[in-house]
Amino acid sequence: MADVHNSGILLESGTNEIEIMEFTIDGSLYGINVAKVREIIMSAPVKLMPHAHPAVEGIFKPRDAVITVVDLPGYLGIDKEKSTKDLFIITNFNKMFIAFRVHTVVGISRISWTDIHKPDKTVSGGSEGVATGIAQCGGDLVTILDFERIVAEIAPETTIRVEEIDRMGPRSRSEEPIWIAEDSILLSKMIEECLGKAGYANLRMFPNGRELWESLNELPKDHVLEDDVALVITDIEMPQMDGHRLTKLIKDNARFKDIPLIIFSSLISEEMRIKGRQLGADEQMSKPEIGHLVDVMDHLLAEKRK
Repeated sequence: MADVHNSGILLESGTNEIEIMEFTIDGSLYGINVAKVREIIMSAPVKLMPHAHPAVEGIFKPRDAVITVVDLPGYLGIDKEKSTKDLFIITNFNKMFIAFRVHTVVGISRISWTDIHKPDKTVSGGSEGVATGIAQCGGDLVTILDFERIVAEIAPETTIRVEEIDRMGPRSRSEEPIWIAEDSILLSKMIEECLGKAGYANLRMFPNGRELWESLNELPKDHVLEDDVALVITDIEMPQMDGHRLTKLIKDNARFKDIPLIIFSSLISEEMRIKGRQLGADEQMSKPEIGHLVDVMDHLLAEKRK
């Protein structure tokens, strides 16, 4: 049907805007970041896979690639019969292609990240819920789903793994202050655990770019900046302020521009790398690569100490 990234909707960098693809499941509106979407196609017959997660329908091969299909209504606990009118939203993040079954696709809305708010825990299902944000798109409220968390639950081996740190062997302890912006509670815990295990003991976590940026600006000007923040790690997708906007603000600021900054996101692609370089990011990498992240942190901090 639609090849999303050939439709002229891609955003310029650092504007703190997002394009949300709205879709429905059983009449309710949900959303996904367009940057995660490759195309939308009509649903197709699926080959069942033994011993798969209950939400995994199976696999299909639309062209040259075999793609896993996730029954999104089923995952959300909505018991509705599958229809040939259903659609597959084919996504690409964390270096994987996955198709999600939905009922209809409504359209695309371009909004500011400031229009996306963290849902109340009673709505999101608690601290581990799958609603990562509530967006005001025109006159509608749209529930933004945490697709990274969904995939992490269905296939834990595809997400951040502490074993990568274990394989590094014993490491010395570092008290250098590392600031991290990550909105997913699940992934934030994983990152904090892994970096702590890698010896980085002085971590400060922020749920979005805005809070990190505000905290930077609250630092006393008579302090040695490196004593307060030696390195910044940021996700891209975050309510209130995304990682690209945060990167632009830091790298355009005379006081903060020399702080090493790593973009650590499920959305890293060649196109996103170009955007990140334009904004001044020192390094960029895909979110599952936690061992690589530690290596890059070690390198950037060592370079800064020279």
